[in-house]
Amino acid sequence: MTTPRLVAFDLDDTLAPSKSAIDPRIGDLLVELARRVEVAIISGGQLAQFTTQVVDRLPDAAASVSARFHLMPTCGTQYYRIGAEGIETVYALSLTDDEKARVLAAVEQEAQRLGLWESETWGDILEDRGSQITFSALGQRAPLEAKVAWDPTGAKKSALRAAVAERIPDLEVRSGGSTSVDITHRGIDKAYGMNKLAEQTGIPLDDMLFVGDRLDPDGNDYPVLAMGVECHAVEGWEETAEFLEALIPTLPARS
Repeated sequence: MTTPRLVAFDLDDTLAPSKSAIDPRIGDLLVELARRVEVAIISGGQLAQFTTQVVDRLPDAAASVSARFHLMPTCGTQYYRIGAEGIETVYALSLTDDEKARVLAAVEQEAQRLGLWESETWGDILEDRGSQITFSALGQRAPLEAKVAWDPTGAKKSALRAAVAERIPDLEVRSGGSTSVDITHRGIDKAYGMNKLAEQTGIPLDDMLFVGDRLDPDGNDYPVLAMGVECHAVEGWEETAEFLEALIPTLPARS
């Protein structure tokens, strides 16, 4: 590809282990990257995750460098920048109260029916993220080992996704992380987020590069690959760090 003007990343298992803070090595590399190009993070997670996992862990940088970070929680239905006073809202869309009520009822009832509503969890199973409702089978703070063991084949998550989709056909129901199902307005995925990013920044998709760990056809990063954006697949934050250590020296520094 030609030299990217913007590099976008998935968050969990790309920049950091699921729901965990970035390693200082990643923090240093993200700032070095932002000295050269625009840097975006697109995830199904909410803003609080972006803040605790990434923003609060970034090393100090000039305001001009921090301003090159683009934060897109819930697959781009929310968009934030880092300004002089901290995180600033560009826009934040939301589900209606009626849509939220129907989603919450459908997910809990179908999870109960399928035997997927766990009695012992690490935090709430259902979370209202404004523009997205997220089901996390073991709770938002579940340890990685427990999440991996809960549904190693993805069959449980797929069964719940299909059952809930039948109940609320006017909304989008898709697999999220290792134990999660996300519900949004229809057409909301990471391809949507990339298109919104292009609209907001004026940078064409052809000048962007996306880095993610789930670029397989069943993965939640795949829509970005399918839309034709240049992508680089990784397995874990260590591979992302190695990739950035090779990429950054090839990019010209900006003033």
